[in-house]
Amino acid sequence: MLDAFDEILARARAGAGDAFAQLYQDLSRPVAAYVRTQGVAEVEDVTSEVFLAVFSGLARFTGDQAGFRSWVFTIAHHRVADHWRRLARTVPVTPYDPMDDERTVPSAEAGALDVLGSQQVTALLAGLTEEQREVLALRVVADLTVEQVAEVTGRSVGAVKALQRRALAALRRQVEGEAVPL
Repeated sequence: MLDAFDEILARARAGAGDAFAQLYQDLSRPVAAYVRTQGVAEVEDVTSEVFLAVFSGLARFTGDQAGFRSWVFTIAHHRVADHWRRLARTVPVTPYDPMDDERTVPSAEAGALDVLGSQQVTALLAGLTEEQREVLALRVVADLTVEQVAEVTGRSVGAVKALQRRALAALRRQVEGEAVPL
């Protein structure tokens, strides 16, 4: 949360680069985390698209810091949907050729440790419906209120509460039943 949000927003609207940077730094990690929980592989690309839309639309935004956060995650929600629509229309045509791959690989130990946490979270989230994953991501990762999540997703507050309750109950059953090995 930014202490002087109104001042920073006004400066960003006037074109101050440091104000843009403060808005970006405040929300880029939660937006990227939300995008990641929606299964998007190109997290950085979609996050960049979100902030391009945010910065180009700053003049049209009205509201307080909580409203700004909701507005940013509404844009993120739409960019994730756009991403999946693009993928549905795109057929991959370039085969992978290992001889052309110049990337380096981290040590097996480092890679395994990085993947272990992500795999556990991914396995837990895979047991939820798409709607439940989206609501949990917006509530937990994006730290939005129930009302803000309802606004972002176009659902009623009651529907958001019900989806969250069912998602948490499903996760509890998975963890208690050791459905995901630790």
